[in-house]
Amino acid sequence: MTIKLLKFAGEEFIIDDVYVAESNRKLVDFRSKEMKKNAILLCTLFMLCLGTGLQAQEGELHGAIGTVYNTKYVWRGFAIFEGRGGVHPFINLDLYGTGFGVNVTANMPLSGGYVNGERWDYNLYYRNTLFAGETYQTDYISSYIYYNYPDHPSKGIPVAMQTNASLMELNTLFSWPNLIGGGWTPRYVLVKLWPAESGSYSGSKSPVGGTASGFAHIFMLDYAMPMMCPLTNEKRTLNWHSELIYNDGVGPAGQNVDNDWTNAVFGVSTDMELMENTLFTPGIYYQITMDQSVNGNKDDYLWGGFTIKHLF
Repeated sequence: MTIKLLKFAGEEFIIDDVYVAESNRKLVDFRSKEMKKNAILLCTLFMLCLGTGLQAQEGELHGAIGTVYNTKYVWRGFAIFEGRGGVHPFINLDLYGTGFGVNVTANMPLSGGYVNGERWDYNLYYRNTLFAGETYQTDYISSYIYYNYPDHPSKGIPVAMQTNASLMELNTLFSWPNLIGGGWTPRYVLVKLWPAESGSYSGSKSPVGGTASGFAHIFMLDYAMPMMCPLTNEKRTLNWHSELIYNDGVGPAGQNVDNDWTNAVFGVSTDMELMENTLFTPGIYYQITMDQSVNGNKDDYLWGGFTIKHLF
């Protein structure tokens, strides 16, 4: 019998080969269930697309396919993959102009050792406009998102922690494009997040007493600044972005997060057309971290990245 020392979530566990063999068996069962769940989700999305297409007499299927690259992956204030880079391939479908759409995005680490944090986002959304043409015109997008971690738990994690890390979310984004004018658009997002399984480590079994269940409030202000590119002499728009997040105690990985203003983000990006219907969008961003319960070191972050997508 071989004794091994395992570190997980800052704690050490002594395990032996018999324990690891049992853990591996449970891990195979877990991943088999996750594969079946993913297949069901994909089939459901496909049937939604097909069903909507049969019902809609007007409009066509439109969408985008592409990928996002970040030198650091920072999500709602949290430094994912310990602040290392990530790549995020995606596909988005606008279902025949009905207002409904689906989006699937993979969030993958670029560094070794973080495969356990890979996340797939399955998003079903509905968009519409209220009071069109008025000063108080309100554009909104309401979404249901299933955050799936296909490789969690990792090999050798104690049985008590081999739980489903997946999350679910309801959110609504409100935009007021005419409220200020001059290219300024205020936005607000209301987020409700909760664990897919209440007995998971991001729920009642959190080793630090936190939870992924709760609300978050995101306040944003965007400015579309027209300019003339000095290199190409073409008209271009610089999209300035700012956001401020109030976290109501939500830790996506079971962190014990304060009810407080946690972080602010500032950035700028611009769209460049590489070819017909293909856009390249570089950007640079800076986060001011105001609460160490989000990132224990309370570091501020500077990162860059780009999106490349093809519209159809």
